[in-house]
Amino acid sequence: MKFALTSVALGSLLFCAGPLFAQAPAKPAAKPAAPAAASAVKGQTVRIAFMDPLSGPFANVGQNQLKSWQYIAERLSGDKNPAGVKFEVVGFDNKGSPQESLNTVKAAIDQGFRYITQGNGSGAATAIMDAVAKHNDRNPGKEVVYLNYAAVDPALTNDKCNYWHFRLDADTSMKMEALTTFMKDQPKVKKVFLINQNYSHGHQVASYFKEGIKRKRPDVQVVGEDLHPIGQVKDFSPYVAKIKQSGADTIVTGNWGTDLTLLVKALNDAGLKLPMYTYYAGVTGTPTALAAGGDSEVYVVAYGHANHPGELGQMGQEFLKKFNDDYYTYATLNGINLLANAMVKAGSTDPVKVAKAMEGLSFKSFAGDVQMRASDHQLQQSMFITKWQKAKQGEYSVEKTGYTFVPIKQMDPYVSSTPTSCQMKRPG
Repeated sequence: MKFALTSVALGSLLFCAGPLFAQAPAKPAAKPAAPAAASAVKGQTVRIAFMDPLSGPFANVGQNQLKSWQYIAERLSGDKNPAGVKFEVVGFDNKGSPQESLNTVKAAIDQGFRYITQGNGSGAATAIMDAVAKHNDRNPGKEVVYLNYAAVDPALTNDKCNYWHFRLDADTSMKMEALTTFMKDQPKVKKVFLINQNYSHGHQVASYFKEGIKRKRPDVQVVGEDLHPIGQVKDFSPYVAKIKQSGADTIVTGNWGTDLTLLVKALNDAGLKLPMYTYYAGVTGTPTALAAGGDSEVYVVAYGHANHPGELGQMGQEFLKKFNDDYYTYATLNGINLLANAMVKAGSTDPVKVAKAMEGLSFKSFAGDVQMRASDHQLQQSMFITKWQKAKQGEYSVEKTGYTFVPIKQMDPYVSSTPTSCQMKRPG
């Protein structure tokens, strides 16, 4: 990913004033001065409060993602980002709860944090977004910006959209648009069983799948559908029995964390080998469960994958060496790059000015150009379909299993881009 990081440096040039070419000087040219905007913030420290489950059933995911934010913040601090600022990320345990999230928001603001990030759970995301909006309304001059790196409820950038919220991940509808675009060309997909967590994300995965596949492959049948309590089921064998009884030839699930890991374990125990289309099979714990079952046909739709070349691949190896863990939340990289480029554009680290600068901002990512859409603050980016298979020489062994997720299709941003109903209310 050499282009992805060097493009950050190039990003600073986008905001320099002056013509692109000039007449050659009579004397050797002096070293160009740093962009005025960058020099205005160079050396400042930007603190980000991370709030996600660091205890409880999803702690393994939260711990991995906290390390991911901290790793990228350290790697891209100072002269390694165009603004020249130092990034620091501090973890707050919200236990995945909306109520606890309100407590962590208050604690972070009381400690002087002006930037917040969260991703695990759209219920918690909604609580955080509302708390940030209320704080900003009541405390002019002390505004806070919320970077959402993984909570994918489309409502957050539609009817519930808020100016202070910026989403780095693709939402549920965007991922399903990409996934059903791929699945329509898979002739053996005929009878689908939907199994999802019983909260907004799970409901939406089922709803958007049914709408998308009906539009693209009306011959596909949904032969069963189940919603289960999030983070509470210890044994998925009754659900697997229902899947088997339904006669399904395909499973579609938006499950993540321990709920997907235990579902895979139950499928292994039952010896049920069905193609499975997922959002989060690459998340902590699930690859190990997949490998325990031997070869299986599993697909993931996401904005990244385990086998990016260049600098991002190097980052994965560095992260593994440092933490003995996989780096898979690439929204952390896009998030830091988005902030840094916006701070250059704004000439400030003030959240009010940075928020304005992030609207409509485009920059180079590890997968080409991305843009923070101004109308709803939803990042527009490429999507990938990856397939689980044994890792060949040179491919990344996910969770040291000997298996990996190999990209089999990349889709340009327009393919998964979905319209928004957001009526953004801007300050002032």
